[in-house]
Amino acid sequence: MKPSRARNFQNHNLIYIKDYILPNEKKQIFDYLHTLYPIWENRYSASNPPPESESNRQLLRPVYWLGNWQFACLDYYHPPKGLYNRCVQAEPYPAVISKIINKVESIVREKFDERDIPKNWRLNTCLINYYGYKLDAASDEVRKIDTARVGEHKDFEPGPIASISFGEKALFQFVKSAGKSQQSQVILQQWLEDSSLQLFGGDKFKKQLFHRVQRVEDKGTNYTNLNTTFFETRRINFTFRYVPVDHITSVRELPAGLRADVKPYLNELAMNSAFWKNETR
Repeated sequence: MKPSRARNFQNHNLIYIKDYILPNEKKQIFDYLHTLYPIWENRYSASNPPPESESNRQLLRPVYWLGNWQFACLDYYHPPKGLYNRCVQAEPYPAVISKIINKVESIVREKFDERDIPKNWRLNTCLINYYGYKLDAASDEVRKIDTARVGEHKDFEPGPIASISFGEKALFQFVKSAGKSQQSQVILQQWLEDSSLQLFGGDKFKKQLFHRVQRVEDKGTNYTNLNTTFFETRRINFTFRYVPVDHITSVRELPAGLRADVKPYLNELAMNSAFWKNETR
């Protein structure tokens, strides 16, 4: 079956708006991005070891979180069992992002089925993903490894998701998963363009289908001065989700073993962030 394509449209629980972010907003956001120092995380830790057949591994790209930080080694937020000690209070949104997200939330409440919007829902957590080339300097010659993709998955935070993209276009696909043995079926795909907004939720797009970033174009965009180490960035994506406040904890409230797992990341963050420096005192 040939996948349907979507561009500049509104559908039931799926909205895409091209050029949603205004040029002056984009400038403010990039001024803010220049103050952040993304980090590289490992997927597993002493408290959350890898499956028996796997070894620990670094994530494909550097990341930064706002609102609350979901460290990969804490195994992310995954109701109904993975509710607590997964989301650690993090830096608040800067003013420009808060203003944008207030408007985005209004769109969701106006356009989406109210049955798909949880009580007290708001987009209070943000993952900033950097897409591009990982630089491997293990040999005499630096090798560029294209890691600009995300495998099929679901975001388990309740309610609608908002995604804002900058840079090169990304091929985003909703798929019906067939497991490891067969190829997944693409149900719908969208090119997420620079300064665009994508919103999705509801049973079909949030609960039934998986989604993935199949590839990111490479037509010359290279964001510099973003404080990423061993990485060339050609796309940046902000993904906004909702985590109930009762499920967000502080670093100090984490069990001792989990604090030890994330301590190296906290120390790295504290080197360049007043918020994290205060959290690690």
